[in-house]
Amino acid sequence: MSASVAPIQKFTNLPHYQERVDLAAAFRWTARLNMHEAVANHFSLAVNDEGTRFLMNPNQVHFSLIKASSLLLLNANDPRTMDQPDAPDPTAWGLHGSIHRHLPHARCVMHVHSIYATVLASLADSRLPPIDQNCATFFNRYVIDEGYGGLAFEDEGERCARLLKDPRHKVMIMGNHGVLVIGESVADAFNRMYYFERSAETYIKALQTGQKLRVLSDDVAEKVAQEIENYPGQAERHLADVKALLERDEPDYLG
Repeated sequence: MSASVAPIQKFTNLPHYQERVDLAAAFRWTARLNMHEAVANHFSLAVNDEGTRFLMNPNQVHFSLIKASSLLLLNANDPRTMDQPDAPDPTAWGLHGSIHRHLPHARCVMHVHSIYATVLASLADSRLPPIDQNCATFFNRYVIDEGYGGLAFEDEGERCARLLKDPRHKVMIMGNHGVLVIGESVADAFNRMYYFERSAETYIKALQTGQKLRVLSDDVAEKVAQEIENYPGQAERHLADVKALLERDEPDYLG
């Protein structure tokens, strides 16, 4: 057994190890995509049926340093969480704790301040029109938060959770803030976050041309959105290839 493999294998008995690996991979690749924000922003993943026990990144650690073993295992219903020595970032607890406490369908939650999604969230009109196939993916599947009230401590987190009660809404465009994406798994949420940032980039750059936009009809946009939802295996393949690349280049993420 090589010296590089041995230290990693000792972590494979950690609770929810495969879920930890998936989430750690998402952190690492998000940093590679330059969608991270210094040592801020957070991803979380529910690991019980009720959705109240969840993995999340530790307080103020760069995404590119996250490992499977470094993820916190938290209980959204534990009032003592913020009193523990390894307490999470208080805004992460406020936002992600609230969502996992109230929304069992939000299995994986990813919040970033990625550049183009945040530009979109900063516009007076933060809608994403279906100007191409990627943008159409999100037709009628996002909600816009127009009530930003400051850092996402518990009151703000509870307010945001209420905006995501409709299970059709898989993306929240957080006005004056960033974007929050939910999914059924790490692969589902990560793929959605990736494509939302790509869609926002396309739209912002289209606006920069100053020319009239070619917007799809509602019927076609909805058809595309449904076709993408029913397209088999893309999210899982996306994350699998990300993990393969990380195992080649950054295998310490497994530890």
